[in-house]
Amino acid sequence: MIYIILQLIIIIGLAPLMNGIIRKIKAISQKRKGASVFQMYYDISKLMRKDMVVSDTASWIYTAAPYVVFGSTVAAALLVPVCATEGWLNSAFMGGDALVFLYTLALGRFFLMLAGLDTGSTFGGMGSSREGLISSLLEPSMLIGLFTLGLASGSLSISRMMAESTAKAVPVLNPAYIVIFIVMIIVLLAETCRIPVDDPATHLELTMVHEAMILEYSGRQLALMELAASVKQLIIMTLIVNMFFPITFALPAGAAGVALAILLYAARVMLLSVLIGIVEVCTVKLRFFSVPNLAAIAFILALFGFVNYFVLGR
Repeated sequence: MIYIILQLIIIIGLAPLMNGIIRKIKAISQKRKGASVFQMYYDISKLMRKDMVVSDTASWIYTAAPYVVFGSTVAAALLVPVCATEGWLNSAFMGGDALVFLYTLALGRFFLMLAGLDTGSTFGGMGSSREGLISSLLEPSMLIGLFTLGLASGSLSISRMMAESTAKAVPVLNPAYIVIFIVMIIVLLAETCRIPVDDPATHLELTMVHEAMILEYSGRQLALMELAASVKQLIIMTLIVNMFFPITFALPAGAAGVALAILLYAARVMLLSVLIGIVEVCTVKLRFFSVPNLAAIAFILALFGFVNYFVLGR
């Protein structure tokens, strides 16, 4: 239970900070001071205290969706250990099946798309349609990537995958792991609606995807939607850092080892946030009809990594 409580505190507590770091990197690149890296904490706190405005045409789906999206995202977070230490990997809830993880997130995405359609908003319907297309194009790439990591560990258990990566000296130097790492970065950018797939900082109707689906929300419901999106981003980042850049040296026993593992985890996800910010600065948003090309590249790379495992990885 201690590991489960720590997992929830770390994931929910750190998630908004990652968005703040990405925004800060973009602001620095534009020679602006920008908002504080803690700005999203202030925004969520303010939204939690605000009243909600609900459309007269909204059904129970509109009301239930924020809680289902947030609940399913947090449930998925419990399946991905934030630290690949022995106690964390062997704790009761941690290290669930990779397929369960993917489709727990898919449950939240399904209700998010329904919520965008529920009020009859043109923008909401457009965002839901785009989200459905993007997720269906990227899902095969993520599945093949996880299958390849599962073959290397002999299991689809996320904890077993992380343990196998930790056992390797530098797993990211393996050719199959290099290719899957690139695939996971593309999936991260697409699933979290970041440039080059979407721009979370815009409200232009021609470019919105995630923002279009939550356009009708306000107050506490909007806070839950925004927090769920941040948690989802941090979960995928956790997968990446623990699969490809694990802690390969021995940690002290007891509470000191756990504390050090948490600090190293936080440092790695922060560095990955900086990398995402640099990617967003150095690229431009793709035209929507160019997104399938990016998905095709991810799928080809994932398939190449899958074949590469049998040729070199074993």
